[in-house]
Amino acid sequence: MAKRRLVIILIVLFLISVTITACRRAGYWLIKSDIPAKSDAILLLMGSLADRVLETSDLYNKKLADKVFVVEENMNGSAILKQRGVDFISNSQQAKSILTNLGIPSDSIIIIPGEAKSTLDEAIALMEYLSVRTEIDTLIIVTSSFHSRRAAIIFKRVFDFHENQVVVFSNPSSYTHFSAGKWWRNKENIQAVLTEYLKLFNFYIFENRR
Repeated sequence: MAKRRLVIILIVLFLISVTITACRRAGYWLIKSDIPAKSDAILLLMGSLADRVLETSDLYNKKLADKVFVVEENMNGSAILKQRGVDFISNSQQAKSILTNLGIPSDSIIIIPGEAKSTLDEAIALMEYLSVRTEIDTLIIVTSSFHSRRAAIIFKRVFDFHENQVVVFSNPSSYTHFSAGKWWRNKENIQAVLTEYLKLFNFYIFENRR
């Protein structure tokens, strides 16, 4: 009996150790960073704005691409505001304005229609946009660091259905305030990690069927 209890205790301790190690590594796994080569375009994913526009500007200034794509983001109530005569600037237009202020020529920034509500919507909108623009076959996607793994997974899945192969490089923003190694010490980082894993689960179980 004592030997059996010892085995059970050792197994429990082992499982606890594995769980702790996995949790400590959970933040690192969310970050996917490729070494982007010169590409045909940069795609700025909507969401957290400041860190992503700064990274996009840096990549453009390094001459890694001469075009920047932004998919129009769906904003609830925006159409009603416009109907009521309110001068409303969407997040996508705001991103373009900031990028031009950072020195990127306005005609190098293309806003793609999409009314996107998610990363999957952005990927689908871009795939449809590129379906008649076969000259684009390499792309750098810029997003917040903790979002980069999920974004890369989604874009790879969507572009599996694209007629022309598009090579996608994942470029997490170096301006994101995210501590991958100590994410559990900060409530914003905890929220980011838990949210990303929940959204990954949702993608594989539900969204992936689209």
